[in-house]
Amino acid sequence: MSRKTRFWTGGERRDAGRKVKIHRGDGTFEFTEWKNLRVGDIVKVEKDNFFPADLVMLASGYDDGLCYVETMNLDGETNLKLKQALDATSGLQADSGFQNFKAIIKCEDPNASLYTFVGTMEYEEQQYPLSPQQLLLRDSKLRNTDYIYGVVVFTGHDTKVMQNATNPPSKRSKIERKMDKLIYLLLLLLVLISFIGSVIFGIITSDDIQDGKMKRWYLKPDDSSIYYDPKKAAVAAILHFLTAMMLYSYFIPISLYVSIEIVKVLQTIFINQDIQMYHEESDKPAHARTSNLNEELGQVDTILSDKTGTLTCNSMEFIKCSIAGTAYGHGFTEVERAMARRKGSPLMENEQSEENYEHPKLAVKGFNFDDERIMNGNWVNEPHSDVVQLFFRLLAVCHTAIPEVDEETGKISYEAESPDEAAFVIAARELGFEFYQRTQTNICIRELDPVSGMHVEKSYKLLSVLEFNSTRKRMSVILQDEEGKLLLLSKGADSVMFERLAQDGREFEDKTKEQMHEYADAGLRTLVLAYRQLDEEEYKSFNEKFMAAKNSVSADRDEKIEEAADSIERDLILLGATAVEDKLQNGVPECIDKLAQAGIKIWVLTGDKMETAINIGYACSLLRQGMKQIIITLDRPEIIRLEKGGNKDAFAKASRDSVIYQINEGKKLLSSSSTESFALIIDGKSLAYALEDDVKNLFLQLAVGCASVICCRSSPKQKALVTRLVKAGTGKVTLGIGDGANDVGMLQEADIGVGISGAEGMQAVMASDVAIAQFRFLERLLLVHGHWCYQRISSMICYFFYKNITFGLTLFLYEAYASFSGQPAYNDWYLSLYNVFFTSLPVIALGVFDQDVSARLCLKFPMLYQEGVQNVLFSWLRILGWMFNGVCNGVMIFFFCTTALQHQAFRKGGEVVDFAVLGATMYTCVVWVVNCQMALSVSYFTLIQHIFIWGGIALWYLFLLAYGAITPTLSTSAFMVFVEGLAPAPSYWITALFVVVATLIPFFTYSVIRMRFFPMYHNMIQWLRFDGHADDPEYCQVVRQRSVRPTTVGVSARIDAKLHSQPAASRRESS
Repeated sequence: MSRKTRFWTGGERRDAGRKVKIHRGDGTFEFTEWKNLRVGDIVKVEKDNFFPADLVMLASGYDDGLCYVETMNLDGETNLKLKQALDATSGLQADSGFQNFKAIIKCEDPNASLYTFVGTMEYEEQQYPLSPQQLLLRDSKLRNTDYIYGVVVFTGHDTKVMQNATNPPSKRSKIERKMDKLIYLLLLLLVLISFIGSVIFGIITSDDIQDGKMKRWYLKPDDSSIYYDPKKAAVAAILHFLTAMMLYSYFIPISLYVSIEIVKVLQTIFINQDIQMYHEESDKPAHARTSNLNEELGQVDTILSDKTGTLTCNSMEFIKCSIAGTAYGHGFTEVERAMARRKGSPLMENEQSEENYEHPKLAVKGFNFDDERIMNGNWVNEPHSDVVQLFFRLLAVCHTAIPEVDEETGKISYEAESPDEAAFVIAARELGFEFYQRTQTNICIRELDPVSGMHVEKSYKLLSVLEFNSTRKRMSVILQDEEGKLLLLSKGADSVMFERLAQDGREFEDKTKEQMHEYADAGLRTLVLAYRQLDEEEYKSFNEKFMAAKNSVSADRDEKIEEAADSIERDLILLGATAVEDKLQNGVPECIDKLAQAGIKIWVLTGDKMETAINIGYACSLLRQGMKQIIITLDRPEIIRLEKGGNKDAFAKASRDSVIYQINEGKKLLSSSSTESFALIIDGKSLAYALEDDVKNLFLQLAVGCASVICCRSSPKQKALVTRLVKAGTGKVTLGIGDGANDVGMLQEADIGVGISGAEGMQAVMASDVAIAQFRFLERLLLVHGHWCYQRISSMICYFFYKNITFGLTLFLYEAYASFSGQPAYNDWYLSLYNVFFTSLPVIALGVFDQDVSARLCLKFPMLYQEGVQNVLFSWLRILGWMFNGVCNGVMIFFFCTTALQHQAFRKGGEVVDFAVLGATMYTCVVWVVNCQMALSVSYFTLIQHIFIWGGIALWYLFLLAYGAITPTLSTSAFMVFVEGLAPAPSYWITALFVVVATLIPFFTYSVIRMRFFPMYHNMIQWLRFDGHADDPEYCQVVRQRSVRPTTVGVSARIDAKLHSQPAASRRESS
């Protein structure tokens, strides 16, 4: 075998230090570190250990070369996957067997595709084809198998899991980036007014002495060195420019960045402390791991979600079944509960009354079935008891599960390839058909004998297993019972099973189909069960054909196997159907419904099969009956033939053309109807072509037009690429949510990554920006905290610019009034403390405590969230409006103060004001105006806000008293200015009162008119609450009708569709 050298980077050192057994020659294995592995090394991996590299499996502890693998870190799935070595090498079950082992492997180049592998092994002068069935991927774990032997084919960065890794990006919110632009704008304005002031100052200075007369005699231009010297006016203008840059620096709210960081940290504390997002079972609260993106939580346009462990609990429950045309099982699904709650149906009352009735039934994981007609052996009294018996016997034996017996308790648990399969075996056990032992050739069960009424042990000889795959959509086993009868037992999707029924095997077909439709509408996953009896000649003929196909090494091996299986899976007799609930996390349908009502689009990106993903879509109401599905897949006969033909270029071209054709057909379907809602479903192979540079925009246009998007069989890298496409293509905020290591790339690529701290490790949480314990908490995180944070930060930034412009403009106007002499209007300490004490705390309180709408009403009116998505509270119009308000306030304060005080006697002695009194009066007005403006802007007052707003004003007067009492060498122009100058003068108090009221009246008038006649969505909700109609259904419906878009997914949409379809059905019946 060829070898190649690997160099390890620092990011891999943790894994590189792990150890694995490696073949040293002569049939001996020794431990070595992962970093020492090279391509071609033979390794031995033992039970519950991770694979150190991508391996081709050679043999296992089982005679037939089987092993079970957990791929949780790759695709998020906790169910076990079955892998199998080549028959030619499966006999190498001991270390000594590799003493003289030699083979040559030729395979594809390293790539990121987790679900494909092409190669050949030359062993003992024969070629054997390699497939994904023999590939063991790094970071997956060996389970339920004592050991495996494998040969290294890819190491380090060449492994498929590393090929799927993405570098973590740096994240900043859109509001922060927009704030940077505003700072640049104000900086440009600062430079501009400084330049204008300097030019004017230079011109005036050059013309200051004419004919020996001084215009500004008080500046002593004849005795000035540089600054006021008319002969050096150009130099004076340059120096004035520097002075002005420092003086007007208050236009730039530098303290805004500090204040925002303080506010965001406090906001994250509130998120972390929210008891409504605390999960008691796991003892995990919400945890905001970064404070950078708080406001971004209120602007999410698209959610990209993993499925397994994120939407679901990763557990299946057997809940209902249809046997011989009779429906069994009284349980309710999450979808049924959500629909019942929405309609106020008596279902919930009935359910509660049933729950109150004491049942002597212990909860069994995977089994939520309740029907006394067939439980506790009562099935023997049913009209079709023989069908019921065969139905549950099929569930007990038609699978690849492995029983594990607890040595202490004697209880049997099952390890299965999928949660569905485990649920079937558990259901059979709970209903009296217990599978307890499997060997290579036999399956043993304990079942109730209807004649004797005793449980008896029965052994079935396992002759053939016809495995499930996404093309066949069914699984069958051929057994021989103790009486010598040959039985073919089959279970599969209705789309392939009903067409295989014999004419005399369709007795219960119509009733079964009707019941399966009801199960699907309730969000359940269904499978059809059927059987047939074989004669020996028929089986012998099939087995020869089947074994020949299995042993074939030609390119059409899989096709031959399928042809052989298809030939015998015919003329079946229908038994019934199962209905399994892919158990959603609590509250998922309701949460998705609320998010959909809020106008948020939801995409599901899963590594699961298409059928599974579609069923989950129904369960969580992303899909519904009547919604048109646009399915893009490469599982088409012509594409499959090309793939098996081996011409890679022809296959790639045909696949790409097929995907483009299907996308264009989907767009035509989309444009043909403006009333119907569509769902886009695409598999991983198609997605690879859809994400190519010249196709991805076409794909995005189709996807954005659909109500729901589900991407199946997606690799971790594809999840990240889809997220990047949505983020870049729409320009809107995206949120990725997942719980496994396979979701890390998606979380890092999204604007916001939310990790579910579930059962699949902490990799997703460690890569996330926010961690929550359950998907349902996303509703409160976005609709309540997200909206509040967005509204608070937006208002805070607008207010900050307003107050600084108001203050800065009075400085500029005073300097212009003083012929741009560089004289500040205020004392140095006034300038320094403006943003620190007198106006900073109220704005921090606004950012932490303000609530335009309560949490209850945020959830009651989800469309309020669209204010953040459409960015109406931080639009350029709103920002410039606040800036204009600051300009108006600054102009009014300056001119009102100067006009009122300039030529009037200020004190009893007839003295007029000096610049210290004018400055203190203007400063008083500024402090009052900006704090009262804050009081007018706050929607939700707390005691802290009252203390900060009115305390800021009181602190100004206390400061004047204290600072004015200090010696004049320190207090300079402020010495005793309040005690001796301002306080005794009635004109000071009258001027301050008049200026404050006159300055605030325009904003107050504008606010009243806008809220009364042109209310925004949150204003309407505030009016509703103020008038006491917040709980009045009619008034609430009027407000909801102001929504900007109809809801197309979720429980609400499902009910609306049903209500619309009922009148149509009644019209058809009447006609």
